[in-house]
Amino acid sequence: MAVRLELTRAQTLSFRRRVGGLEERLPPGAHSLRIAAWAGLQDSVPRAALLSIHARVSGAHPEIWDDDALVQVWGPRWAVYVVAAGDHAIFTVGRHPDDARGRERAEDMALRLRAFIAGRPSEGDLGDSGPRGRYATTTGMFLIRWDGARAPRIWSVPRPAIEPLEARRELARRYLRVFGPGTSASFGKWAGVSAPAARAAFAGLELVPVRTPLGDEWVLASDASLVREQPAPSTAVRLLPSGDAYWLCHDAARRAFLVPNRRERDALWTPRVWPGALLVAGELAGTWRRQQTSVSLEPWRRLTRAEREAVDAEIASLPLRPA
Repeated sequence: MAVRLELTRAQTLSFRRRVGGLEERLPPGAHSLRIAAWAGLQDSVPRAALLSIHARVSGAHPEIWDDDALVQVWGPRWAVYVVAAGDHAIFTVGRHPDDARGRERAEDMALRLRAFIAGRPSEGDLGDSGPRGRYATTTGMFLIRWDGARAPRIWSVPRPAIEPLEARRELARRYLRVFGPGTSASFGKWAGVSAPAARAAFAGLELVPVRTPLGDEWVLASDASLVREQPAPSTAVRLLPSGDAYWLCHDAARRAFLVPNRRERDALWTPRVWPGALLVAGELAGTWRRQQTSVSLEPWRRLTRAEREAVDAEIASLPLRPA
């Protein structure tokens, strides 16, 4: 039986910041955009993906989320995601249902949605702007463009050749790379796939067992040496938007791991639309909100003068276009 590698909270968070491009921004370019979107960039809050890119890639401009290197899809948990153009099948086919009824529903909605796009009549309610129409996305045959103001524009693309299990395993790799360490259960919750489907995906991966303050988990074998490194002091300051991958978690234990203070957790993970999160010195240190180009900040502790100046510089550099 493999001996589990013991990881501290500091090691775990340092690993996630480093692989997530949050300690040092990536250089401009299509390759960096793909790395920034390795596990997808949630964009259900309009232009959150843009701000997630800005936190990771140098030279981000207001239209970079619409770069040819990126596309939008309905991704994990049916949220709007920005992903690399060559990776869209991973985030769609990887979530194709593993039960006969679910597959039938997805294929039926795909037929209806293609007819709708072509202007042909379709029997029954399509529901293309609601949850039912989104079932078709797991066929991998649809891309969207959503600007946040109206229903998304939808168009069809050729069905990807990748099989659902192969796509799901790659999706699990992406999850462990960006959100890890993790378990098949935490992957399934993030991706919105069944527990058996999540376990089957993990069964095909090369993994190393680790023990974190959250219990027994796994990391990719290729990441084992990086995750065990002792963390260096972090000097990075980032304004992470609502739903950013660094703090996107849906269960109480993982939220407490990331933000130990209960009052601060309640301020970040609100019952309605989440605010942005302020990252300072390796810890989430407050919340922020914006209205157009105006940014308001609520830090959870007193910031040093150098930290305050770094926050001001981040605010000034946000790629926000005036209304």
